Amino acid sequence: MNTNSPQYWFRAKRHGLGWGLPLAWQGWVFLFSWMLIFLFGIRLLMPGGKQMRWAFVAAMVVLLLAICYWKGDPSGRRWNGGDGK
Repeated sequence: MNTNSPQYWFRAKRHGLGWGLPLAWQGWVFLFSWMLIFLFGIRLLMPGGKQMRWAFVAAMVVLLLAICYWKGDPSGRRWNGGDGK
Protein backbone atom coordinates (compact mmCIF):
# COMPACT_ATOMS: atom_id res chain seq x y z
CA MET A 1 0.00 0.00 0.00
CA ASN A 2 1.35 3.39 -0.98
CA THR A 3 1.54 5.65 2.09
CA ASN A 4 1.88 8.79 -0.04
CA SER A 5 -1.63 8.56 -1.51
CA PRO A 6 -4.51 9.38 0.84
CA GLN A 7 -7.09 6.73 1.65
CA TYR A 8 -10.49 8.23 0.91
CA TRP A 9 -13.53 7.01 2.81
CA PHE A 10 -16.05 8.34 0.26
CA ARG A 11 -15.86 8.57 -3.54
CA ALA A 12 -16.87 11.71 -5.40
CA LYS A 13 -20.05 11.42 -7.41
CA ARG A 14 -19.60 10.90 -11.14
CA HIS A 15 -22.24 13.50 -12.03
CA GLY A 16 -23.16 16.59 -10.09
CA LEU A 17 -21.81 17.71 -6.75
CA GLY A 18 -21.06 15.72 -3.60
CA TRP A 19 -20.05 12.23 -2.56
CA GLY A 20 -21.45 8.78 -3.11
CA LEU A 21 -21.22 5.53 -1.19
CA PRO A 22 -18.20 4.77 1.00
CA LEU A 23 -15.03 3.26 -0.46
CA ALA A 24 -13.41 2.04 2.75
CA TRP A 25 -14.65 0.17 5.79
CA GLN A 26 -14.14 3.33 7.89
CA GLY A 27 -16.65 5.13 5.70
CA TRP A 28 -19.21 2.34 6.12
CA VAL A 29 -18.75 2.35 9.90
CA PHE A 30 -19.16 6.12 10.03
CA LEU A 31 -22.23 6.08 7.76
CA PHE A 32 -24.04 3.35 9.73
CA SER A 33 -23.11 4.99 13.04
CA TRP A 34 -24.34 8.35 11.77
CA MET A 35 -27.65 6.82 10.64
CA LEU A 36 -28.19 5.09 14.01
CA ILE A 37 -27.41 8.24 15.99
CA PHE A 38 -29.65 10.27 13.69
CA LEU A 39 -32.61 7.88 14.02
CA PHE A 40 -32.29 7.43 17.78
CA GLY A 41 -31.74 11.16 18.27
CA ILE A 42 -34.89 12.05 16.35
CA ARG A 43 -36.81 9.40 18.29
CA LEU A 44 -35.60 10.78 21.63
CA LEU A 45 -36.40 14.37 20.65
CA MET A 46 -39.97 13.60 19.49
CA PRO A 47 -41.66 14.82 22.69
CA GLY A 48 -39.36 17.87 22.79
CA GLY A 49 -39.72 21.15 20.98
CA LYS A 50 -39.65 21.56 17.23
CA GLN A 51 -36.64 23.89 17.42
CA MET A 52 -34.59 21.26 19.24
CA ARG A 53 -35.29 18.68 16.52
CA TRP A 54 -34.33 21.12 13.76
CA ALA A 55 -31.11 22.03 15.58
CA PHE A 56 -30.26 18.33 15.95
CA VAL A 57 -30.97 17.62 12.27
CA ALA A 58 -28.89 20.62 11.18
CA ALA A 59 -25.97 19.58 13.41
CA MET A 60 -26.07 16.01 12.10
CA VAL A 61 -26.13 17.14 8.46
CA VAL A 62 -23.21 19.52 9.08
CA LEU A 63 -21.30 16.66 10.73
CA LEU A 64 -21.96 14.34 7.77
CA LEU A 65 -20.88 16.96 5.23
CA ALA A 66 -17.77 17.87 7.24
CA ILE A 67 -16.62 14.24 7.45
CA CYS A 68 -17.31 13.70 3.74
CA TYR A 69 -15.36 16.85 2.88
CA TRP A 70 -12.48 15.89 5.19
CA LYS A 71 -12.21 12.16 4.36
CA GLY A 72 -13.78 12.07 0.88
CA ASP A 73 -12.40 12.16 -2.62
CA PRO A 74 -12.00 15.82 -3.69
CA SER A 75 -15.40 16.79 -4.95
CA GLY A 76 -16.27 19.21 -7.68
CA ARG A 77 -19.13 19.71 -10.06
CA ARG A 78 -18.92 17.07 -12.79
CA TRP A 79 -21.21 17.10 -15.76
CA ASN A 80 -19.70 14.36 -17.90
CA GLY A 81 -18.51 11.74 -15.44
CA GLY A 82 -15.20 13.45 -14.81
CA ASP A 83 -13.46 11.76 -17.74
CA GLY A 84 -12.53 15.05 -19.42
CA LYS A 85 -14.54 14.47 -22.61
